[in-house]
Amino acid sequence: MKQIYFLIIVLAGGVLSGCGRGGGDRGEVVGVPARSFRAEVPYGMVYIPGGSFLMGQTDQDVTFAQIAQTKQVTVSPFFMDQTETSNSQYKMFVNWVRDSIAITNYINDNKYFIQPKGGASNNNGGKKFINWEFVKKNPIWSSKGNQANNTQKLQGMYYQGDDRVFDRNEVDVRLLKYNYALFTLRDAADHHNDKTKHRSDFIVRDTVAVYPDTLVWLSDFSYAANEPMVESYFSHPAFRNYPVVGVTWRQARAYSVWRTRYNDAYKDKRHLPHRAPYSLPTEAEFEYAARGGRIGTDYPWGGPYIKNAKGCLLANFKPGRGNYTDDGGAYTVPVRSYFPNDYGLYNMAGNVAEWTLSAFDESASTFVHDLAPTFNYEAKSTDPEILKRKVVRGGSWKDIGYFLQNSTRTYEYQDTAKSYIGFRCVTKYLGRDITDKR
Repeated sequence: MKQIYFLIIVLAGGVLSGCGRGGGDRGEVVGVPARSFRAEVPYGMVYIPGGSFLMGQTDQDVTFAQIAQTKQVTVSPFFMDQTETSNSQYKMFVNWVRDSIAITNYINDNKYFIQPKGGASNNNGGKKFINWEFVKKNPIWSSKGNQANNTQKLQGMYYQGDDRVFDRNEVDVRLLKYNYALFTLRDAADHHNDKTKHRSDFIVRDTVAVYPDTLVWLSDFSYAANEPMVESYFSHPAFRNYPVVGVTWRQARAYSVWRTRYNDAYKDKRHLPHRAPYSLPTEAEFEYAARGGRIGTDYPWGGPYIKNAKGCLLANFKPGRGNYTDDGGAYTVPVRSYFPNDYGLYNMAGNVAEWTLSAFDESASTFVHDLAPTFNYEAKSTDPEILKRKVVRGGSWKDIGYFLQNSTRTYEYQDTAKSYIGFRCVTKYLGRDITDKR
């Protein structure tokens, strides 16, 4: 009897497993076979549920600029970095670029490469791919063991001649450039009926020097003794959990592209579906997330005051006429300082202002859509400077309280780096809501 039951179970299992394959669908449209997918919250991010909110001014427009008109808009769900991108996180990008260039252009040793199946010329134009697992186990900058042979090969990566100080081997950061390509889908949509256009017409290719401009700590201020910040802020481990600054909008976007590809490589190795690409948030996403689900409030913590009931300042900014240390820090503070807002996001106001994906236009609120609004423009190098403005949100450690308001918008030029502007990333949630069953 047990054998009969076992036979029935095996046969039933065979019928069920055949469903959707070949003739096992009984002639019904059951959909194509697909890998299972489970929604995951990316590391270091929080889920921001979709919703509608009143975007724009909630308090007096003290500048009388009238560039943040109130408008009801809707935003779909997404994930956002819980904190501003830290020096440590950005340095991971810099080191990846540094090592890629060193291995490809200077060491060029087959031990550091993966040969694709079928030979190096199989469907990849003869390109080789770096074996990062081998690199982790055999650091190329180490002076021990087999890596000692790399020392001479890497001399071209260091400053040369009169650029050397005390004859130290210091990497020439001007060599650290990242090449990437992106689709400009808006341009493709606007010209999708134009038969003269090719796919290549809608691909943006950019080469970006990735090392932060540390001299901003001096160039941003007249006659300020900020040399210690120039020398240590990005390089010293004491500042590893502080927000990265001195990064242009183009560098921030390059980081988001690299972060996407870095995660895609991990997923490909394990045959898992990709996430949506990482990017900078639109200014609507930034304001929506900063409000934390609250309605009509001035600041991420609610407001309308920048102090709590005990008289403690709630963000890192410029209190009064210049008492910078009154909030706990003369410059920036670690990225997890102060209390997070109701979505669990830190420093959505203060510490460093943040780049957004959106291009700046004074009247954008009047012509953008009310569903997922943003104004994007891919500025060319030949365009006038006014077309290279990108929206900056959140206010910084050197700003007065007005710039910390949820609705305050300002701008900076995309190739400009500042000691008070950083960034964080977002990635779209693929679906209606994270609570939905798959």
